Amino acid sequence: MIAGKQQLQPSQLFSLKGSIVTLSVLTLISFTYFSFKSLRPPLPFSPPNPQITLLPLSATNTTAPSQSRIIADIKENYVAEENDDDDGDLFTDVYHSPKLFKLNFKEMEEKFKIYIYPDGDPKTFYQTPRKLTGKYASEGYFFQNIRESRFRTDDPDEANLFFIPISCHKMRGKGTSYENMTIIVQNYLDGLIAKYPYWNRTLGADHFFVTCHDVGVRATEGVPFLVKNAIRVVCSPSYDVGFIPHKDVALPQVLQPFALPAGGNDVENRTTLGFWAGHRNSKIRVILARVWENDTELDISNNRISRATGHLVYQKRFYRTKFCICPGGSQVNSARITDSIHYGCVPVILSNYYDLPFNDILDWRKFAVVLRENDVYQLKQILKNISHEDFVSLHNNLVKVQKHFQWNSPPVRFDAFHMVIYELWLRHHVIKY
Repeated sequence: MIAGKQQLQPSQLFSLKGSIVTLSVLTLISFTYFSFKSLRPPLPFSPPNPQITLLPLSATNTTAPSQSRIIADIKENYVAEENDDDDGDLFTDVYHSPKLFKLNFKEMEEKFKIYIYPDGDPKTFYQTPRKLTGKYASEGYFFQNIRESRFRTDDPDEANLFFIPISCHKMRGKGTSYENMTIIVQNYLDGLIAKYPYWNRTLGADHFFVTCHDVGVRATEGVPFLVKNAIRVVCSPSYDVGFIPHKDVALPQVLQPFALPAGGNDVENRTTLGFWAGHRNSKIRVILARVWENDTELDISNNRISRATGHLVYQKRFYRTKFCICPGGSQVNSARITDSIHYGCVPVILSNYYDLPFNDILDWRKFAVVLRENDVYQLKQILKNISHEDFVSLHNNLVKVQKHFQWNSPPVRFDAFHMVIYELWLRHHVIKY
């Protein structure tokens, strides 16, 4: 006893210290547990207006769905069922997320606005391509459609995106060299940046330009800050030439007007297994012709079919063929793909590094056969292994998507123009000011 206080025994002192240490350890464990638990993502919920950007699936990628696709599927389960008699049976399983597409498409129609820069001489290089036919028809139709659509705004302050109306095709029509095209594009863009404040807000992330075939690609590749920053809507969406799937948009190359009406619902008339005719202007086409030119079941021609053989012989062959072979030409894409879709012939994509048009919206495996170039050697066996039931399913789904690969003036709901606009709508959500 000291001053009336009881002195703790050693055993009691160690017991007290042990209790304090034990309590501290338990507190630390509990704190750590709840800290990690707080880092877990919240359960999915349905926001008032769900908006997401779907990352494109490579044409040659057959791996498990990406994270963005999984998120899209989860969100789709929370989208309320809506009845819309005007849409009929449009929203089927040819879409990755039918309900989400329907919901976002309606919101796009109500809210999306695009400002077109008015600068440039319309009689020379800007504003309108030379024609709405041939290899550049998609470019021409877009330039015309955007001006006659609900999405155009004359107020740049309410715009979601800014359209740079550069028509490299029109420059080519005047005999301008690629080097001079690059200089013209550079000077034009420098002028916009100096005159308007909009490019500098995002370094061009909310700007886009449209070009089809290879002219625009070659003319703009010499302006790296345009290619890397702005959204490119191009007919040559190849990963090995700088195409960025989550930023850029694959523009379908459509040769309009079509020579004959759309095919479809005519499976019984399609007796030829496969068909291709064209120039040997790429390695894959050389191999295709060399391996299968003399085959009795595949109709493979070394050159384009001469008009002297008859009226529209080439187009009519699409009508009687099950599978139309679409190898890449000088670029990864080919207008033969949209020809096949129009005439009801299931396209067989033979092209590496090709980001197929609208492939973050449409499930191409439901209406096309997507192969790597190395599959050309087993091509016939691959096609013969597709059962009649599967072919009928592919054909019927192909008819459902024909409207998405058709240009109209003025534009029609769900046509090629609206699909490209929808792709732009998806991408504008990731832009931050």
